[in-house]
Amino acid sequence: MIGTRSTRRSRLIAQLVATVVVIPFAFPLVTILVTSFGGEGAVANYAAVISETPFLRFALNSLVIAVGTVALVYACTMSAGYAFAKMQFRGKSLLFNAILVGLILPTLAIIVPIFITVQRLGLFSNPIAVIVPLSATLVPFTLLLARNYLVGIPDEILEAARVDGATSFGTLIRIVIPLSAPISAVVVVWAFLQAWNDLFLPLLILQDEDARAITQVPLYFTSQYGSDVPKIFASLVLLSLPIVIAYLALQKLFERGLTAGAVK
Repeated sequence: MIGTRSTRRSRLIAQLVATVVVIPFAFPLVTILVTSFGGEGAVANYAAVISETPFLRFALNSLVIAVGTVALVYACTMSAGYAFAKMQFRGKSLLFNAILVGLILPTLAIIVPIFITVQRLGLFSNPIAVIVPLSATLVPFTLLLARNYLVGIPDEILEAARVDGATSFGTLIRIVIPLSAPISAVVVVWAFLQAWNDLFLPLLILQDEDARAITQVPLYFTSQYGSDVPKIFASLVLLSLPIVIAYLALQKLFERGLTAGAVK
């Protein structure tokens, strides 16, 4: 009985501490939501975001960019992570460290070469011109997590697959990826988050009206004479919904994969 009371008291204290820690982070989110109800009212604000801007068109454009980025990042991350974790080849450590240099290289540092390349290839307003450089900036981080996670997969399982005649690619597809659901969730959610929320690259490269991304919707409610803050915040709430849904759907796998990939 005493042990049960002590456990309940510890859980209560832990819950109170967690609540106190979360409040400062939740306050800006609550502020955004409450502000989006101001002005002409919640219904008018949210209706204006959808009806007075190309919201659905921009959402489709961002979805194309996000799905393309997730597919490219995931393919590069898992294949490279498997190679660096389980395969032996000359220059392995040097190449891995060279890729990790991308962790300290901000997008702004390479924006001029990106712009010149896109200009010479004639890819302005083409989603590929956003997907490829954005994926390149995300892979170093996701590769680090995936490689650390894949190191933990027992070599005996992979050896058994090779004995049965599986190729390296077959082992990756049939063995490694099914065993990597947590880190896969991290890669997918992280890549989708970054692609969906990115403003700078789409603003620079997607110049045609019909090709723009959803992150440019709030700009429709700003001008040199003022801004309609409630409608801006309403657009931000709508913009964040896919991210919230994706995280909630993969929350457990995301937390497991992020923890395992970060500490191994």
